[in-house]
Amino acid sequence: MARKTATDDVLAPVTLAVGQEDLLLDRAVREVVAAARAADADTDVRDLTPDALQPGTLAELTSPSLFAERKVVVVRNAQDLSADTIKDVKGYLSAPAEEITLVLLHAGGAKGKGLLDAARKAGAREVACPKMTKPADRLAFVRTEFRTAGRSATPEACQALVDAIGSDLRELAGACTQLVADIDGTIDAAVVGRYYTGRAEASSFTVADRAVEGRAAEALEALRWAMSTGVAPVLITSALAQGVRAIGKLASAPRGARPGDLARDLGMPPWKIDRVRQQMRGWSADGVAAALIAIAEADAGVKGGGDDPEYALEKAVVAVARAARSRG
Repeated sequence: MARKTATDDVLAPVTLAVGQEDLLLDRAVREVVAAARAADADTDVRDLTPDALQPGTLAELTSPSLFAERKVVVVRNAQDLSADTIKDVKGYLSAPAEEITLVLLHAGGAKGKGLLDAARKAGAREVACPKMTKPADRLAFVRTEFRTAGRSATPEACQALVDAIGSDLRELAGACTQLVADIDGTIDAAVVGRYYTGRAEASSFTVADRAVEGRAAEALEALRWAMSTGVAPVLITSALAQGVRAIGKLASAPRGARPGDLARDLGMPPWKIDRVRQQMRGWSADGVAAALIAIAEADAGVKGGGDDPEYALEKAVVAVARAARSRG
Protein backbone atom coordinates (compact mmCIF):
# COMPACT_ATOMS: atom_id res chain seq x y z
CA MET A 1 0.00 0.00 0.00
CA ALA A 2 1.15 3.51 -0.73
CA ARG A 3 1.93 5.15 2.59
CA LYS A 4 1.75 8.95 2.78
CA THR A 5 4.12 10.99 4.86
CA ALA A 6 4.70 14.70 5.38
CA THR A 7 1.67 16.78 4.40
CA ASP A 8 -1.59 15.09 3.41
CA ASP A 9 -2.47 17.87 0.95
CA VAL A 10 -2.71 16.09 -2.38
CA LEU A 11 -2.19 19.41 -4.16
CA ALA A 12 0.94 20.30 -2.22
CA PRO A 13 3.46 22.08 -4.47
CA VAL A 14 5.63 18.95 -4.65
CA THR A 15 4.73 15.30 -4.26
CA LEU A 16 7.52 12.75 -3.95
CA ALA A 17 6.55 9.14 -4.74
CA VAL A 18 9.34 6.81 -3.65
CA GLY A 19 9.70 3.14 -4.46
CA GLN A 20 9.70 0.58 -7.24
CA GLU A 21 6.12 -0.69 -7.21
CA ASP A 22 4.74 0.52 -10.53
CA LEU A 23 1.09 0.17 -9.58
CA LEU A 24 1.50 2.32 -6.48
CA LEU A 25 3.56 4.90 -8.35
CA ASP A 26 0.87 5.16 -11.03
CA ARG A 27 -1.80 5.51 -8.37
CA ALA A 28 0.15 8.29 -6.68
CA VAL A 29 0.18 10.16 -9.99
CA ARG A 30 -3.51 9.52 -10.67
CA GLU A 31 -4.45 10.78 -7.21
CA VAL A 32 -2.72 14.11 -7.80
CA VAL A 33 -4.12 14.48 -11.32
CA ALA A 34 -7.65 13.68 -10.14
CA ALA A 35 -7.42 16.25 -7.34
CA ALA A 36 -6.05 18.88 -9.71
CA ARG A 37 -8.80 18.28 -12.25
CA ALA A 38 -11.41 18.36 -9.51
CA ALA A 39 -10.14 21.84 -8.67
CA ASP A 40 -9.81 22.84 -12.33
CA ALA A 41 -11.17 20.64 -15.10
CA ASP A 42 -8.78 22.29 -17.59
CA THR A 43 -5.66 21.28 -15.68
CA ASP A 44 -2.73 20.66 -18.04
CA VAL A 45 -0.86 17.43 -17.26
CA ARG A 46 2.68 16.86 -18.48
CA ASP A 47 4.07 13.36 -17.94
CA LEU A 48 7.81 13.26 -18.61
CA THR A 49 10.59 10.69 -18.68
CA PRO A 50 14.21 11.71 -17.98
CA ASP A 51 15.12 11.95 -21.67
CA ALA A 52 12.28 14.45 -22.20
CA LEU A 53 13.32 16.69 -19.31
CA GLN A 54 16.38 18.49 -20.57
CA PRO A 55 18.10 21.43 -18.86
CA GLY A 56 15.71 24.39 -19.07
CA THR A 57 12.61 22.29 -19.78
CA LEU A 58 11.28 22.51 -16.22
CA ALA A 59 11.64 26.31 -16.25
CA GLU A 60 9.60 26.45 -19.46
CA LEU A 61 6.88 24.20 -18.07
CA THR A 62 6.59 26.11 -14.81
CA SER A 63 6.87 29.66 -16.16
CA PRO A 64 3.95 31.99 -15.31
CA SER A 65 0.95 31.81 -17.64
CA LEU A 66 -1.24 34.71 -18.71
CA PHE A 67 -4.24 32.60 -17.79
CA ALA A 68 -2.82 31.27 -14.50
CA GLU A 69 -3.74 27.74 -15.54
CA ARG A 70 -3.33 24.86 -13.13
CA LYS A 71 -0.70 22.36 -14.20
CA VAL A 72 0.63 19.00 -13.01
CA VAL A 73 4.17 18.12 -14.06
CA VAL A 74 5.08 14.46 -13.56
CA VAL A 75 8.73 13.40 -13.70
CA ARG A 76 9.23 9.64 -13.84
CA ASN A 77 12.44 7.84 -12.88
CA ALA A 78 13.77 11.04 -11.35
CA GLN A 79 16.86 9.17 -10.16
CA ASP A 80 17.96 8.96 -13.82
CA LEU A 81 17.89 12.71 -14.52
CA SER A 82 21.08 14.31 -15.78
CA ALA A 83 23.21 16.34 -13.38
CA ASP A 84 22.24 19.63 -15.05
CA THR A 85 18.54 18.81 -14.92
CA ILE A 86 18.80 17.83 -11.25
CA LYS A 87 20.23 21.30 -10.61
CA ASP A 88 17.15 22.77 -12.31
CA VAL A 89 14.81 20.67 -10.17
CA LYS A 90 16.63 21.53 -6.95
CA GLY A 91 16.40 25.19 -7.83
CA TYR A 92 12.69 24.87 -8.47
CA LEU A 93 12.15 23.13 -5.14
CA SER A 94 13.32 26.23 -3.32
CA ALA A 95 10.60 28.37 -4.91
CA PRO A 96 7.80 26.29 -6.47
CA ALA A 97 5.33 28.10 -8.73
CA GLU A 98 1.74 28.73 -7.77
CA GLU A 99 -0.99 26.61 -9.38
CA ILE A 100 1.60 23.99 -10.34
CA THR A 101 2.08 20.60 -8.72
CA LEU A 102 5.34 18.80 -9.37
CA VAL A 103 5.27 15.02 -8.94
CA LEU A 104 8.65 13.33 -8.71
CA LEU A 105 8.76 9.53 -9.04
CA HIS A 106 11.99 8.20 -7.55
CA ALA A 107 13.08 4.58 -7.12
CA GLY A 108 14.81 5.30 -3.82
CA GLY A 109 18.27 3.99 -3.07
CA ALA A 110 21.64 5.59 -3.65
CA LYS A 111 21.22 6.73 -7.25
CA GLY A 112 19.95 10.29 -7.37
CA LYS A 113 19.85 10.46 -3.59
CA GLY A 114 20.79 14.13 -3.61
CA LEU A 115 17.54 15.00 -5.37
CA LEU A 116 15.59 12.78 -3.00
CA ASP A 117 17.11 14.52 0.03
CA ALA A 118 16.52 17.96 -1.47
CA ALA A 119 12.82 17.24 -2.08
CA ARG A 120 12.38 16.00 1.47
CA LYS A 121 14.21 18.99 2.89
CA ALA A 122 11.93 21.27 0.87
CA GLY A 123 8.91 19.72 2.63
CA ALA A 124 7.56 17.65 -0.24
CA ARG A 125 4.50 15.53 0.38
CA GLU A 126 5.81 11.97 0.27
CA VAL A 127 4.08 8.77 -0.81
CA ALA A 128 5.92 5.52 -0.12
CA CYS A 129 5.50 2.96 -2.91
CA PRO A 130 7.75 0.06 -1.90
CA LYS A 131 7.98 -3.20 -3.79
CA MET A 132 5.85 -5.73 -1.95
CA THR A 133 8.07 -8.76 -1.57
CA LYS A 134 6.45 -10.32 1.51
CA PRO A 135 3.22 -12.33 1.37
CA ALA A 136 1.97 -10.47 4.44
CA ASP A 137 2.31 -7.16 2.59
CA ARG A 138 0.36 -8.47 -0.38
CA LEU A 139 -2.32 -9.81 1.94
CA ALA A 140 -2.64 -6.41 3.58
CA PHE A 141 -2.86 -4.84 0.12
CA VAL A 142 -5.76 -7.10 -0.87
CA ARG A 143 -7.62 -6.32 2.37
CA THR A 144 -7.18 -2.61 1.72
CA GLU A 145 -8.44 -2.95 -1.87
CA PHE A 146 -11.69 -4.50 -0.68
CA ARG A 147 -12.02 -2.03 2.20
CA THR A 148 -11.48 0.92 -0.14
CA ALA A 149 -14.17 -0.44 -2.45
CA GLY A 150 -16.53 -0.58 0.53
CA ARG A 151 -16.82 -4.35 0.40
CA SER A 152 -16.39 -7.15 2.91
CA ALA A 153 -14.09 -10.10 2.23
CA THR A 154 -13.28 -12.85 4.67
CA PRO A 155 -9.67 -13.37 5.78
CA GLU A 156 -9.75 -16.77 4.06
CA ALA A 157 -10.86 -15.15 0.80
CA CYS A 158 -8.03 -12.61 0.91
CA GLN A 159 -5.48 -15.33 1.57
CA ALA A 160 -6.89 -17.53 -1.20
CA LEU A 161 -6.63 -14.67 -3.66
CA VAL A 162 -2.98 -14.01 -2.80
CA ASP A 163 -2.21 -17.72 -3.06
CA ALA A 164 -3.90 -17.99 -6.46
CA ILE A 165 -2.67 -14.80 -8.14
CA GLY A 166 0.86 -14.56 -6.79
CA SER A 167 3.08 -11.51 -6.48
CA ASP A 168 1.85 -9.30 -9.36
CA LEU A 169 0.15 -6.35 -7.66
CA ARG A 170 -1.64 -5.27 -10.83
CA GLU A 171 -3.22 -8.69 -11.19
CA LEU A 172 -4.19 -8.68 -7.51
CA ALA A 173 -5.81 -5.27 -7.90
CA GLY A 174 -7.58 -6.40 -11.07
CA ALA A 175 -8.84 -9.53 -9.34
CA CYS A 176 -10.24 -7.48 -6.45
CA THR A 177 -11.97 -5.15 -8.91
CA GLN A 178 -13.47 -8.08 -10.81
CA LEU A 179 -14.79 -9.75 -7.65
CA VAL A 180 -16.29 -6.49 -6.38
CA ALA A 181 -18.03 -5.98 -9.73
CA ASP A 182 -19.33 -9.55 -10.07
CA ILE A 183 -20.19 -10.65 -6.52
CA ASP A 184 -22.91 -9.34 -4.23
CA GLY A 185 -22.48 -9.55 -0.49
CA THR A 186 -19.45 -10.85 1.36
CA ILE A 187 -16.66 -12.27 -0.77
CA ASP A 188 -15.59 -15.62 0.66
CA ALA A 189 -13.03 -18.29 -0.13
CA ALA A 190 -15.51 -20.35 -2.15
CA VAL A 191 -16.06 -17.43 -4.54
CA VAL A 192 -12.31 -16.86 -4.93
CA GLY A 193 -11.89 -20.58 -5.55
CA ARG A 194 -14.39 -20.54 -8.41
CA TYR A 195 -12.65 -17.63 -10.06
CA TYR A 196 -8.96 -18.03 -9.38
CA THR A 197 -7.89 -21.37 -7.92
CA GLY A 198 -4.75 -22.55 -9.71
CA ARG A 199 -1.32 -21.40 -10.77
CA ALA A 200 -0.74 -17.69 -11.07
CA GLU A 201 0.92 -18.35 -14.44
CA ALA A 202 -2.43 -19.53 -15.78
CA SER A 203 -4.06 -16.15 -15.24
CA SER A 204 -6.31 -14.56 -17.80
CA PHE A 205 -3.69 -11.89 -18.46
CA THR A 206 -1.09 -14.49 -19.41
CA VAL A 207 -3.51 -16.06 -21.88
CA ALA A 208 -4.20 -12.64 -23.40
CA ASP A 209 -0.54 -11.61 -23.57
CA ARG A 210 0.47 -14.77 -25.41
CA ALA A 211 -2.45 -14.49 -27.81
CA VAL A 212 -1.85 -10.85 -28.80
CA GLU A 213 1.83 -11.70 -29.31
CA GLY A 214 0.79 -14.32 -31.86
CA ARG A 215 2.03 -17.23 -29.75
CA ALA A 216 -0.98 -19.48 -30.28
CA ALA A 217 0.41 -22.70 -28.82
CA GLU A 218 1.53 -21.03 -25.60
CA ALA A 219 -1.75 -19.13 -25.31
CA LEU A 220 -3.75 -22.35 -25.69
CA GLU A 221 -1.59 -24.08 -23.10
CA ALA A 222 -2.16 -21.23 -20.63
CA LEU A 223 -5.87 -21.27 -21.45
CA ARG A 224 -6.22 -24.97 -20.73
CA TRP A 225 -4.37 -24.59 -17.44
CA ALA A 226 -6.63 -21.69 -16.52
CA MET A 227 -9.80 -23.59 -17.37
CA SER A 228 -8.67 -26.73 -15.55
CA THR A 229 -7.92 -24.78 -12.39
CA GLY A 230 -11.20 -22.86 -12.24
CA VAL A 231 -10.47 -19.41 -13.73
CA ALA A 232 -13.79 -17.87 -14.79
CA PRO A 233 -14.16 -17.77 -18.63
CA VAL A 234 -15.48 -14.20 -18.51
CA LEU A 235 -12.14 -13.06 -17.06
CA ILE A 236 -10.33 -14.50 -20.07
CA THR A 237 -12.57 -12.82 -22.66
CA SER A 238 -12.23 -9.58 -20.71
CA ALA A 239 -8.43 -9.83 -20.70
CA LEU A 240 -8.37 -10.64 -24.43
CA ALA A 241 -10.57 -7.63 -25.18
CA GLN A 242 -8.38 -5.33 -23.07
CA GLY A 243 -5.25 -6.54 -24.84
CA VAL A 244 -6.62 -6.06 -28.35
CA ARG A 245 -8.21 -2.69 -27.57
CA ALA A 246 -4.89 -1.45 -26.19
CA ILE A 247 -3.22 -2.39 -29.49
CA GLY A 248 -5.96 -0.61 -31.44
CA LYS A 249 -5.60 2.54 -29.33
CA LEU A 250 -1.83 2.69 -29.69
CA ALA A 251 -1.94 1.90 -33.42
CA SER A 252 -4.24 4.87 -34.02
CA ALA A 253 -2.16 7.28 -31.91
CA PRO A 254 -0.06 9.97 -33.63
CA ARG A 255 3.32 8.70 -34.78
CA GLY A 256 6.32 10.12 -32.96
CA ALA A 257 4.36 11.02 -29.83
CA ARG A 258 6.31 10.76 -26.60
CA PRO A 259 5.52 7.89 -24.20
CA GLY A 260 4.40 10.30 -21.50
CA ASP A 261 1.97 12.05 -23.86
CA LEU A 262 0.65 8.72 -25.12
CA ALA A 263 0.15 7.49 -21.56
CA ARG A 264 -1.92 10.57 -20.77
CA ASP A 265 -3.95 10.55 -23.97
CA LEU A 266 -4.65 6.81 -24.05
CA GLY A 267 -5.18 6.34 -20.33
CA MET A 268 -2.36 3.81 -19.97
CA PRO A 269 0.66 3.87 -17.65
CA PRO A 270 3.99 4.35 -19.51
CA TRP A 271 5.13 0.80 -18.76
CA LYS A 272 2.09 -0.51 -20.62
CA ILE A 273 2.79 1.72 -23.63
CA ASP A 274 6.17 0.01 -23.99
CA ARG A 275 4.67 -3.48 -23.66
CA VAL A 276 1.84 -2.83 -26.13
CA ARG A 277 4.27 -1.28 -28.62
CA GLN A 278 6.21 -4.55 -28.64
CA GLN A 279 3.04 -6.62 -28.96
CA MET A 280 1.53 -4.66 -31.85
CA ARG A 281 4.30 -5.23 -34.39
CA GLY A 282 2.42 -7.85 -36.40
CA TRP A 283 -1.01 -6.26 -36.16
CA SER A 284 -3.05 -4.49 -38.86
CA ALA A 285 -6.26 -2.50 -38.55
CA ASP A 286 -8.21 -5.36 -40.15
CA GLY A 287 -6.58 -7.75 -37.68
CA VAL A 288 -7.77 -5.68 -34.71
CA ALA A 289 -11.32 -5.62 -36.08
CA ALA A 290 -11.35 -9.37 -36.73
CA ALA A 291 -9.97 -10.14 -33.28
CA LEU A 292 -12.58 -8.00 -31.52
CA ILE A 293 -15.37 -9.75 -33.42
CA ALA A 294 -13.99 -13.15 -32.42
CA ILE A 295 -13.73 -12.07 -28.78
CA ALA A 296 -17.29 -10.72 -28.79
CA GLU A 297 -18.54 -14.06 -30.12
CA ALA A 298 -16.59 -15.93 -27.45
CA ASP A 299 -17.92 -13.63 -24.74
CA ALA A 300 -21.48 -14.38 -25.83
CA GLY A 301 -20.62 -18.07 -25.85
CA VAL A 302 -19.26 -18.16 -22.32
CA LYS A 303 -22.20 -16.15 -20.99
CA GLY A 304 -24.78 -18.68 -22.09
CA GLY A 305 -24.95 -18.24 -25.84
CA GLY A 306 -23.09 -21.48 -26.58
CA ASP A 307 -22.87 -25.05 -25.38
CA ASP A 308 -19.09 -25.25 -24.93
CA PRO A 309 -17.40 -22.23 -23.29
CA GLU A 310 -13.95 -23.81 -23.52
CA TYR A 311 -14.29 -24.35 -27.28
CA ALA A 312 -15.50 -20.75 -27.68
CA LEU A 313 -12.42 -19.51 -25.84
CA GLU A 314 -10.07 -21.70 -27.87
CA LYS A 315 -11.52 -20.30 -31.09
CA ALA A 316 -11.08 -16.76 -29.82
CA VAL A 317 -7.48 -17.35 -28.72
CA VAL A 318 -6.57 -18.85 -32.11
CA ALA A 319 -8.30 -15.98 -33.91
CA VAL A 320 -6.46 -13.36 -31.86
CA ALA A 321 -3.10 -15.08 -32.38
CA ARG A 322 -3.78 -15.26 -36.13
CA ALA A 323 -4.74 -11.59 -36.19
CA ALA A 324 -1.43 -10.78 -34.50
CA ARG A 325 0.24 -11.97 -37.72
CA SER A 326 -2.08 -10.09 -40.08
CA ARG A 327 0.39 -7.43 -41.14
CA GLY A 328 2.62 -8.29 -44.07
